Amino acid sequence: MSVPLRLPAACLVLVLAAATAAPTYASDADADGTGSYERVLNGSFDSVKTPWWSSGNTPSRIEAGRLCAQVPGGTVNVWDSVIAQNDIPLEAGQPYTLRFTASATRDVTVRSAMQLASAPYTTTLNKPAALTATAKTFQFTGTSTAATRHAQLAFQAGGASEPYTLCLDDVSLNGGAIPPGGGRTFGSPVRANQHGYPVSGTKRASIVDPSDTPVVWELRDADGEVVRHGRTEVHGDDAMSGDHVHIADFSNLRRAGSGYTLHVGDAVSQPFDILKNPYDTLRRDALAYFYHNRSGIPVEARYVGDAHARPAGHLGIAPNKGDTSVPCLPGTCDYSLDVRGGWYDAGDQGKYVVNGALAAWQLIDLYERSLRQGDSEGLRDGLLRIPEQANSIPDVLDEARWQMEFLLRMQVPSGEPLAGMAHHKIHDAAWTPHPTLPHLDPQSRYLHPPSTAATLNLAAAGAQCARVWARWDRAFAAECLTAAKAAWKAAAEHPDLYAPAGGVGGGPYDDTHTADEISWAAAELYATTQDRSYLRYADTKITAAGFSWKDTGALADLTAVRLPDRFPKDHVRDARKRVLAVADGYLHDQRNQGYANPSLPADGGYAWGSTSSTTNNAMVMATAYDLTHRPAYRDAVLESMDYLLGRNAVNQSYISGYGELAAHNQHHRHWAHQLDAKLPSPPPGSLAGGPNSKLQDPVAQQNLPGCPPAKCYIDDIGSYSTNEVAVNWNSSLAWVAAFADSGR
Repeated sequence: MSVPLRLPAACLVLVLAAATAAPTYASDADADGTGSYERVLNGSFDSVKTPWWSSGNTPSRIEAGRLCAQVPGGTVNVWDSVIAQNDIPLEAGQPYTLRFTASATRDVTVRSAMQLASAPYTTTLNKPAALTATAKTFQFTGTSTAATRHAQLAFQAGGASEPYTLCLDDVSLNGGAIPPGGGRTFGSPVRANQHGYPVSGTKRASIVDPSDTPVVWELRDADGEVVRHGRTEVHGDDAMSGDHVHIADFSNLRRAGSGYTLHVGDAVSQPFDILKNPYDTLRRDALAYFYHNRSGIPVEARYVGDAHARPAGHLGIAPNKGDTSVPCLPGTCDYSLDVRGGWYDAGDQGKYVVNGALAAWQLIDLYERSLRQGDSEGLRDGLLRIPEQANSIPDVLDEARWQMEFLLRMQVPSGEPLAGMAHHKIHDAAWTPHPTLPHLDPQSRYLHPPSTAATLNLAAAGAQCARVWARWDRAFAAECLTAAKAAWKAAAEHPDLYAPAGGVGGGPYDDTHTADEISWAAAELYATTQDRSYLRYADTKITAAGFSWKDTGALADLTAVRLPDRFPKDHVRDARKRVLAVADGYLHDQRNQGYANPSLPADGGYAWGSTSSTTNNAMVMATAYDLTHRPAYRDAVLESMDYLLGRNAVNQSYISGYGELAAHNQHHRHWAHQLDAKLPSPPPGSLAGGPNSKLQDPVAQQNLPGCPPAKCYIDDIGSYSTNEVAVNWNSSLAWVAAFADSGR
């Protein structure tokens, strides 16, 4: 009997994978010309061991180009000590040949097993290998009876009475008819917004067609009647996707309805609606994401439904060991803090100040935008299904406050050496297994040392909080302002405390350039206090690079144009010019791509979380519309939504629950239906990270090698580098969806 060790979270290899180049694949051509392909990643162990892993009782490391593990003695079963690699793709009916070289410091027999990593654990091969101190090469062949992306190759070494060292080298699994990255199809070449277009807005679709001359398109209603027809505009070759693209424009149809389809020859798009308010539900679902991911409070069925309800996580109730009294990493401080609450950051259950502060800022900025642009929906109490509804405070502020209170708790208390600084993050000692519900997490959690970047993020978000909450809760506003000023002062006293790269149990969010955070924090503090001593530090300018958690300088200009009455006229004038110039650049980039994405990376490759570049750039264009009311900016934002909702190179909506082919296996610890049928899929309104040219996880490396940048995406829970979620991505989506809805 062979029982696999369930893979600890895919993120176990996050840092190493991020630093590892995309794999090179060897091909063995058989005599008859058919292909046979390498399926193991990093079988030569030249420098790192990722994506290999070993049991917790079996520490392993690279030694002289081999993977060597210290196997404990006294275990009972062969699977009690394992070295393995997960997420290996297999094809049903295909033979696979395993080759490896191995040695051991004692004469032992291990087993090499190729099988599914979860029930029913279907086995392709399971063979013994007798080892001695002399390295020996073994070869076994078996035929897979299952098609999967998630097979596990395991060397099972337990059951020995005495400890020994096992070393592996030159591991190869060769087989299959489809080359790595091959065999992918993207459905219909007619790519439309699969959710719906606004009656009064632009309506375009992208069509993959080799013709260099326009082709005929027809738009049909749910009854199959042709309601519009025309000829495409030939866009031509699209560099990011490798597709030859045409554009169909049916913006002149202003008839609401459901079940429309676009036809080009025999090709038919996914069905879509044309609605007066297509984004009314999405703006709420994108915000509901945050309640789903709250820490320290039950997520109740009356708000989210039975499938997504769960107990409160990390309240110090067994098996949890946090977050009501969390110590610092050993050797970094001698106190503990109550850091309950806040939002779980992404697919893991860590909580991070830099990411979380940006997300909170975007929600509060959404409120300020609604206030100044007359969007009553964004000011509504009762907009969301959350516990705070009906408290006479706008729900978007209630949700942001949940995070803001956590951020305040992360500040180093007075009397300590780094008083006023903010701890960079709090998360588990190691990656939690996948899946893990928050209330079942048994690991110790630690505060990580304060950083200058996190402290300035707290200063910026705290100042904004103080300004907005002065109307609703003066005591809370005062608390936010006190924290913001203390953070500003502490950051000035400690300007070079940087979070380290790497680590385990959580993302590093390292940042060694803080001039952008200084400028953003200064802009927010000046806007709130009108103290001119801050204004001279608000000196960064928005550029085509936009903004992200790591680059926040553009937010100083966005704050100035959002609040023109709170900044000097010349400051606002210059900021306005820069925002419009950048927005014009995004318009140009969008129009020059076959798929309407306002993000066109200068280096020709998409980065981790590329869809958030789409939404952040759309936010800049939306701000330009607020400043000018030029229809081109609003149309560009709507076309950005088209891109996210299926008008893209993979013909898939990146937003869960929206579109016929919507992402539904996003990388998340408890939205894990792909791994456990008892757990839910992501709720509607969750944004997947999207194409990532660097292929920074094993699932992407195995299944996407050679992908054009815009096609480097896979809807698989194991692909954290293309399919993870994050609070700052959804806050951006919520902002843009609200704009798209309010502009109707």
